[in-house]
Amino acid sequence: MKKFLLTAVFICSIVLSGFAQDNTEVQKADGSRIETLKIAYITQKLNLTTEEAEKFWPVYNKYMEEIRGARQSYQSDKDELKLEETTLNIRKKYSTDFNKALSPSKVNLFFRSEKEFGSIVQKTLNERRQQRVQQRRQLLRQ
Repeated sequence: MKKFLLTAVFICSIVLSGFAQDNTEVQKADGSRIETLKIAYITQKLNLTTEEAEKFWPVYNKYMEEIRGARQSYQSDKDELKLEETTLNIRKKYSTDFNKALSPSKVNLFFRSEKEFGSIVQKTLNERRQQRVQQRRQLLRQ
């Protein structure tokens, strides 16, 4: 538990410092910085061996391509239920591929870690929004 909290604080501080930067090159709109942090987080959580990593990451990259495609499709039709269904089907499809690379417990840990990371990012974004609102209020009071 202590290791998880330490990792969460580390990831949050990196995400927060990235958002604090004014350099547009650092804040890429394509999400590559967050994806890099996600990969680091998953790597740390799964503690992959070299052999597991060689099998896992190519499958992960294909998985993420399909997930991104589903999200892009959602941007055009805004059908929430369709996005959830498509995402679930992609996860089921790749679950068997992940099971070829990892043990079932690590596959479950991967999906859990993916959700945890999303929660950490969302929490960090919400905190940043609240800080900006408070800063604006303080500026207006002055």
